[in-house]
Amino acid sequence: MALKWTETLEIAIQLNDKFPEVDPKLIRFTDLHQWICELKEFDDEPNKSGEKILEAIQMAWIEERE
Repeated sequence: MALKWTETLEIAIQLNDKFPEVDPKLIRFTDLHQWICELKEFDDEPNKSGEKILEAIQMAWIEERE
């Protein structure tokens, strides 16, 4: 399954699995962007993301943790 930027929940789940020690409330968007692009199943254009998309992924990750 190839992940796109719009699949915020699935990206959040994979980030949660890959980085269990990270508090998603404290993540910098530059790090978040890099980590998403490095996910094995991620297959989208890196420059297609923006602050709103990264914020949505961050919020989904926070919710996944709770």
